Amino acid sequence: MLPAPLVEMVAIHKLFGPVVALRGVSLTVRSGEVVCLLGDNGAGKSTLIKTLAGVHAPSAGDFKVEGRSVRFASPREALDAGIATVFQDLAMVPMMSIARNFFLGREPTKGWGPLRRFDADLAADIARAELARIGIDVRDPDQPVGTLSGGERQCVAIARAVYFGAKVLVLDEPTSALGVAQTAMVLDYIGKVRARGLGVVFITHNVRHAHAVGDSFTVLDRGRTLGTFARGEIGRDELQTLMAGGRELPGRGEARPGLD
Repeated sequence: MLPAPLVEMVAIHKLFGPVVALRGVSLTVRSGEVVCLLGDNGAGKSTLIKTLAGVHAPSAGDFKVEGRSVRFASPREALDAGIATVFQDLAMVPMMSIARNFFLGREPTKGWGPLRRFDADLAADIARAELARIGIDVRDPDQPVGTLSGGERQCVAIARAVYFGAKVLVLDEPTSALGVAQTAMVLDYIGKVRARGLGVVFITHNVRHAHAVGDSFTVLDRGRTLGTFARGEIGRDELQTLMAGGRELPGRGEARPGLD
């Protein structure tokens, strides 16, 4: 018997007053799988991300984590359930050190009572070791994180989430503002995260980047699912056509129509 998916969203709807942001969207994420969520601006990707992250509660539908129905009241509850979201702004402070950013909000301490203080040495050692595991050589963990390249900062944010026990990583357009070399670095690390058994939701509008690492592809348009396709069922050109045309491809994938 197969284990329950890490995340399963079935017929998720989200309404903001009279505005229907999500119309019956379904998404399944399994261990060791990269699920690419594709769609143009206004497709509903941001709303779905925030629903996964615990920012929004769905108006209708079933949201399960490892087979258990959940209804997150806050992002902290989503984190506690193992769902870590890396947003485009990365939630980093550029002028603070790499080690400080790595442990931002979860700082290790030493000492007792009024003498308790941030354990800078431990933080630096852990940050250096975790980044070395993914091929980023940090000579000085005390250097400002703003001195890193965009790809390196993305990898720091992902490594931080993995270190703190994420089971599912939700990556919000991680390659959108990166050059070729930096994009390759991030895509390579996504592959390493998958190999460690995590589930990844890779949100992007770049079909080429999605096809490089994705195991399955879900396309959104105006808040509804146009189709879900396993790797090998659909090519890059077909994905691009589906995104641009906003219509189902007959006989392909699993279309999930929403409300009219």
